[in-house]
Amino acid sequence: MTITQTVEVPANRRITLELPSQIPTGIGTVTLSFTPLSFIPKMSEAQELELINRNADRLNAEAIDVLSYQDIDL
Repeated sequence: MTITQTVEVPANRRITLELPSQIPTGIGTVTLSFTPLSFIPKMSEAQELELINRNADRLNAEAIDVLSYQDIDL
């Protein structure tokens, strides 16, 4: 399970996490990852299209796989 949430960093640089009740306790370890959005390089529209086109086959295959678990006719 992956949970993603964008938050503002307060002046005291403290963030409190409240996990959903669906996450069982005692499951072992978890990994927290922080990526400041200002550090994510911006792509041009041409770069974004190239990235989408390069990954289109894989993304389509993943979408079909996900839909296969649902009762949806393709």
